[in-house]
Amino acid sequence: MKRAKIKDLLDRKEERQEVLVKGWVRTRRDSKGGFSFIELNDGSCLANIQVIAEHSLKNFLELDKQITTGSCMAITGKLVISQGKGQKMEIQSAGIELYGTADAETFPLQKKRHSFEYLREIAHLRPRTNTFGAVMRVRSRLAYAIHQFFNDRGFVYLNTPIITTSDCEGAGEMFQVTTLDPDCLPKVEGKIDYAQDFFGEKTSLTVSGQLEGEIYASALSDIYTFGPTFRAENSNTSRHLSEFWMVEPEMAFYDLDDDMDLAEEFIKYLFVDALENCSEDMEFFNQRIDKTIIETLQHIIDNQFERLTYTEAIQRLQKSKETFSYPVEWGCALQAEHERYLSEIVFKKPIIVFNYPEKIKSFYMKLNKDDKTVRAMDVLLPKLGEIIGGSQREENYDTLLKRMKDAGLDPKHYWWYLDLRRFGTAPHSGFGLGFERLVQFVTGMENIRDVIPFPRTPKHAHF
Repeated sequence: MKRAKIKDLLDRKEERQEVLVKGWVRTRRDSKGGFSFIELNDGSCLANIQVIAEHSLKNFLELDKQITTGSCMAITGKLVISQGKGQKMEIQSAGIELYGTADAETFPLQKKRHSFEYLREIAHLRPRTNTFGAVMRVRSRLAYAIHQFFNDRGFVYLNTPIITTSDCEGAGEMFQVTTLDPDCLPKVEGKIDYAQDFFGEKTSLTVSGQLEGEIYASALSDIYTFGPTFRAENSNTSRHLSEFWMVEPEMAFYDLDDDMDLAEEFIKYLFVDALENCSEDMEFFNQRIDKTIIETLQHIIDNQFERLTYTEAIQRLQKSKETFSYPVEWGCALQAEHERYLSEIVFKKPIIVFNYPEKIKSFYMKLNKDDKTVRAMDVLLPKLGEIIGGSQREENYDTLLKRMKDAGLDPKHYWWYLDLRRFGTAPHSGFGLGFERLVQFVTGMENIRDVIPFPRTPKHAHF
């Protein structure tokens, strides 16, 4: 008999004579009437299915003490409409097969509620909790919706390199990739001789697929990449990971306004999809994690994002009576406290800040005619701050070359990037969305380490 998923059985409205389910025991309750109520979950949905197992079953007494929270089993029986409250359907068991036991004395996930900090220490077991099962189902759905959004708009999905020689952000916080023996590094004139390394030059894990994405946007017009990126930034905060996933579209013939339009449409599309297709899990988050999360998502969907220049944002902050930890002056980088004040207190909705000072933004962003600002934009959400960063890219060869040099970058390492401006250059734009920040916002989870299957952070890579 083919296994049925619990989600499909709970969605049924009619009874079935024989079904087979497989999963893990969440709870077991014994009745004096000679039967037990077993709550079984297989991860297909938040809800468990209740199994009524009579003690007179052929092998029940043999397995009795092994049917505990955490054990894995297969149940055959009849699917019937439940007479009790809290579930639509239940199974009257006709047979039990035990796959794996879980000792009640040592299994870490018992009835009591554990802190998320504790669950990070047992990352191999935390997916079996309601919260992390729900997070991963929503994460999976959001990933699907991302592909669906771009596919419906004719974008080409692109896989950009994970190993690279280019530092897209110019910050130097990159993980190095090498096969050289750290105890015996070859050197020439006191410097490491990377000519003897596997790739013959210094290579690192990518911080972004943007530069390579621009190559294909210069031929295919609209592309996007969705993959892992890495930052060797020593930040132990609830907003940072060392390994995370980025969604990065690049579009030829888009100016900054087009870029902002797409970013707003993208965010709203994903929020609508989550509410429509993850209703059970979203209701769980609304009850257990953030009682305003559904209302917040709907508010964002229903309202147009406010757009203001960086200069206007600074003026708003300076006129406020708020005491900020970081001083506000033109030319400063907006901090999370500034971003949240603007989106939560001033406008009470998402905002898009654009035209930032060129001194605080990356070399590839298009310089405005004032020679002081670049056509950059950030989408800021209430409760979170920045979720998207993007820009119109600099398509002028001479301007890009000068900005590279001003940033201390060696143009020889970016000859191919400059070539795109020599051969058929075109106006183009793009943005990056941190996938984990998206999942964090949609679920209401406070720590970004709790929305990725295996968080990689400073001093933490053992799972």
